[in-house]
Amino acid sequence: MNWDDLRIIAAVRDEGTYAGASARLRIDETTVGRRLSRIERALGLRLFEAADGVRRPTRSCEAVLAHVEAMAAHAAEIGRLSESLEGPVGRVRIASTNTVAEEVLSPRASGFLRANPGLTLQFLTSSENVKFSRWEADLAIRLRKPDKGDFAISRLGDIRIYYFEPVTTEGEPVLCAYPDELGAIPEMQFLRTKKARARCVTDNVRVIRNLIRAHQAAGVLPEYSCADLLGDRRLRATLLPKRRDAWLLVQNHLKRDAATRVTIDWVRACFQDMSRE
Repeated sequence: MNWDDLRIIAAVRDEGTYAGASARLRIDETTVGRRLSRIERALGLRLFEAADGVRRPTRSCEAVLAHVEAMAAHAAEIGRLSESLEGPVGRVRIASTNTVAEEVLSPRASGFLRANPGLTLQFLTSSENVKFSRWEADLAIRLRKPDKGDFAISRLGDIRIYYFEPVTTEGEPVLCAYPDELGAIPEMQFLRTKKARARCVTDNVRVIRNLIRAHQAAGVLPEYSCADLLGDRRLRATLLPKRRDAWLLVQNHLKRDAATRVTIDWVRACFQDMSRE
């Protein structure tokens, strides 16, 4: 059913003639008759009977009109929805690694969403970078500076990183490392100085954290994922001199969008809060 066609039924009922419905809807009278006939064929119902030059609705028409009036009421409510919500309205898609979403953004998301009832956040988590050229996300957080592209790039800040190793262990601890394609990150640059063979290779920070927590492995973790480990007396934590940069990517066409702007400010505040903790 086409909503414009359904409005014709209500207009003919209210005006009593095709001419009256035509004037009310500002469409041609023959168009009113043609589209009404199309609806009757589609439904297999007769909607109006002509009596004394007036189109009177049948019982079937009244049943249809009850639904049309309910739809019109819902349409009016949708139109007023933005008036009942404070601040910007919209859905913002944020792409990031799993750990950034879990450890940096999500713990601070509930307060942000309560303060902005018109906003919806959609988290897209993956170890793979989204393709902005395909508009798969509105914002993206990356821990490596991306190549230039058709998007705005700005620095969110830097992230402290720690090397953890067990204080005591039988034999050499299992060394955890990241895949070769991440060889340029500070974590891997430090691990190469250990001159030991990596026995566990993964891009999943949670996996490395769990191995370290068992007090039999060594590895490098970002500060946002290791707060519970820093107080573990069975682990030795070394703050590394180099830090990891965090970068924010924004679709160019959204830079002035109100919903995007308030979300960008919130993402920046999340990283600032983290650096102060």
